[in-house]
This record gives sequence, structure tokens and C-alpha cells, in this order.
Amino acid sequence: MTFATLVASSFCVEHRVLIHLENIHKTYLSPDRVSHALAGVDLRVKSGDIYGIIGRSGAGKSTLIRMLNLLERPTSGQVWVHGRDITTLSEPELRQYRQTAGMVFQHFNLLTSRTVLDNVRFPLRLAGLSYKQQMARAQEVLELVGLPEHITKYPRQLSGGQQQRVGIARALANGPELLLCDEATSALDPETTQSILRLLRDINTQFDITIVLITHSMDVIRAVCDQVAVIDAGKIVEHGAVLDVFLHPQHLVTQSLLSESGIDDEGWRDVAAGIPGRLIRVSFRGESTLEPLLSRVSRELNLDLSILQGSVGRIKQTPYGQLVLAVQGAPESKARLEHVFGRDGIQCEVLRP
Repeated sequence: MTFATLVASSFCVEHRVLIHLENIHKTYLSPDRVSHALAGVDLRVKSGDIYGIIGRSGAGKSTLIRMLNLLERPTSGQVWVHGRDITTLSEPELRQYRQTAGMVFQHFNLLTSRTVLDNVRFPLRLAGLSYKQQMARAQEVLELVGLPEHITKYPRQLSGGQQQRVGIARALANGPELLLCDEATSALDPETTQSILRLLRDINTQFDITIVLITHSMDVIRAVCDQVAVIDAGKIVEHGAVLDVFLHPQHLVTQSLLSESGIDDEGWRDVAAGIPGRLIRVSFRGESTLEPLLSRVSRELNLDLSILQGSVGRIKQTPYGQLVLAVQGAPESKARLEHVFGRDGIQCEVLRP
């Protein structure tokens, strides 16, 4: 009996929600202290999304992702997957579930004495597939990750990026519906990181596999994620669509992480100190990013718009931009500015009247 069969009768959850963490606490006890790694975490991950969890070292993100396959068990709280609390599974049921949740590790965790092919065959052998089935599936996923010519090599003969591709192939071997990535790119150089992120994005698109990844880098979140949760001191302090969190960060930790990645939400303040008049922040996304909106609005309202700070880029595949503008002109034109931007689908926030 498969895990999917086991939970079919209990599948009654919000549409598309694959994972629901409910009031998760994790406490570690030692002779001289009590450490609260997670403190009341609630989280929902929709099927087919790439969900990023970001935080600094010690924030609890590694503990959190390991809750999703019960490599760490919560001290209290529930881990719902497909509408069933997996903390209640028996050992045989848990083994079946883990075959549906592949994991990719920061330091690859490959078997150094086995070839690339045998590393990928390993979970298939544990799952009880025949030798012929193991060989066929292992070669299939190694082709998928771009390593068909390396199957007889050993991990020490591969680059870091190639080793991580083997790790991804191994995690995909059993055809999981969930892929967990524990700092999967933090040991790699920037160029290799981008190639691994492209591979994860392609896997998500091609096979509709839900991916949950943890990272300390906002650049990783920006490159591949649909949703993001920011964790600090064992608590989720902010979460939402990546575009919304990037353009309108609410928590100081989020703002700090964005600033460290080169997106300084408050850098305009020093520049604006000596500039009189109204200041606004406009946020746009999608095709409007590529249009000459500022020049059009400036001509229509006869206003001078000076850019004090700005960024334009892409979040996953979506263009976005955010600008802080100083506005000079007639009061009646200034009063119409928010309406005109809103008409074009641009969000406008007054920073200083």
C-alpha cells in the first residue's frame, strides 16, 4: 500500500495545500540550558510551488525543513502532508512517505566508495526495485541532471556542482512529489549556484514537483522561489509571495537581508534629506516594468520626477521594479499623481507629503 493510498481517505484540505505546519515547537534540552529552535511555527506550502525559507545562521531554518520528512520530530505541533499528520505514521508508513520526499543536502552526502550510478541506485535498492529497474531509473535521472557520461566515476572525480547534480538525481530517483533542499547551493561558487538553481526551476516546471528550500541568500530566493518565509529566532516573522516581500518588506530582519543582497529599502533617506517637496515610492511588476511610464506621467501632469533610488530586475521569471521619486510641480498635478499611476497598474506610496 502506498502512502498516497493511506492518506486518500483523509484528504480534505484547502485546495492545492500540500504541507501545513501547525504550531510547531522544537526544544533541545541540555544540562545547563533549554534551547527553543522553533517556537510556534505555522506554514502552508501549496502543491507545485517553490517555497523558500530564509534566515540567518541559528534562526531555525534547518530544523524546520527537517520537520518535513521527520529527520527532526517536533516537541509539539503537527506536520500535515496531504491532510494527514505524518508525526502519527508508523515506521513502515514513514518509510513509504519518505520515498515521496527527496532531500538534497548542503555537502552532497554522497557515498564516496560508490560510483555515481551506484549512488543514485541506492534509494531504489532500498525501495525494493529489481536490478533492471534500478539501472533504468538511475540512468534516466542522471540524464535529466546532465551527467550521463559520468555514471562510472566516483564522487572525488567530480566538481562540486557535478556532485550536487548527483545528489539531486538521487533525491529524484523514487519519483518524489516533494523535494527538500537544505542549503543546496551554499557550498558552490556563484556560477555553479546559478546552474543548480536553473536545474531546480526546470525540475519544478517539467514535473510539477513541489520544492522547499532553505537559504541565507535573498538572491537564491529571487532566482527561483514563488513564496518565501523569513525565520528569526525560531519564529516566522514574515511570509508571502516573493514579489510582495521584496517590494514591501515589513520586518527589520527582512529589510536587513534585502539590504545585504544589494536591495536597500531605506537608502533613499540620506539622499532625500536636502530635497524639498513630496517623495513617493512606485512599485511595478510584469510588462509595465518595460514601459516608459515615468516620462509619460511627467508629460501628462507637467511634473518633474527625479529618481532618488531604484532597482529593476527579475524575480523568478517576472520583471519588477521599485523607484523612490522626488516630485516637483503644481499642487493640483501632484494631487492627481497617485490616480494616474494607479490607472496604469502602478502601486504608489507617499513617503513624504
